[in-house]
Amino acid sequence: MTPVAADTSRIAARARAADALAARGIETAALDARILVEEALGLTATDLALHGGEPVGQAGAERLASYLARRSSGEPVARIIGAWEFWGLPFGLSPETLVPRPDTETLVEAALGLGLPPGGPRRLLDLGTGSGCILVALLSEWPRARGLGLDRSHGALVTARANAARNGVSDRAAFVAGDWAAALAGPFDVVVANPPYIAGPVIAGLAEEVRAHDPRLALDGGPDGLDAYRAILAQVPPLLAPGGHLLVEIGYDQEEALRRLAAAHGLSAQVRRDLAGHPRVVVMAAAGA
Repeated sequence: MTPVAADTSRIAARARAADALAARGIETAALDARILVEEALGLTATDLALHGGEPVGQAGAERLASYLARRSSGEPVARIIGAWEFWGLPFGLSPETLVPRPDTETLVEAALGLGLPPGGPRRLLDLGTGSGCILVALLSEWPRARGLGLDRSHGALVTARANAARNGVSDRAAFVAGDWAAALAGPFDVVVANPPYIAGPVIAGLAEEVRAHDPRLALDGGPDGLDAYRAILAQVPPLLAPGGHLLVEIGYDQEEALRRLAAAHGLSAQVRRDLAGHPRVVVMAAAGA
């Protein structure tokens, strides 16, 4: 890739970056180029629009060249800049956390649509919290709630704590290490989880951006992709408060399997679809609740 010279204008650098990424077959080349130029030069979108004629400078040119090389090799933009937005909030990332995806906002929407009393629930539990994006998003919407985020990864917990502080909810959020809900005592009004749900044998065939850069611990759901759900459904029902709910994100082909698992544990199940129309979230409650 031809490096951008220090005297190249910011706007020209963005155009050249977009062309270079497009030449590598990257479908989101224009968007990626804008984000990487802004990050490399420490700019906002407004800065780039109003002062696009200014040169990138030597340090900016070198950072941009590094970012473009990484993106061209298949590294996702979010990994390069170490942060991503979810539910309109900023989240830092680490190697131990997934990049928050728009599909997961369906889980937040489903929780907010439970029809709970004004002010929302008091006690939240987020299993496999990762970056903390789901818990932090819900705490930002439910000002009375307190939440517990649990993860097996120490690195993920460090990241989640930082994100809770970054978004002003750290006084209502706690984070602990654990294996799903095995060592917890309830009750919880709302339990959420985006567990690993990809079948182990399928992972090798995933896109390189996922396979090479997302933590396997957060992807691998066992031979059939259902291991985490089995553990969660075995442990969570006794922890639910009266009228409590369990919400889990699922893969596009797992609706029927989750309905069967919910029924086996005495839970009703309703499915929420994402913007593409795929089954995305299963909302569970004690039968008859």
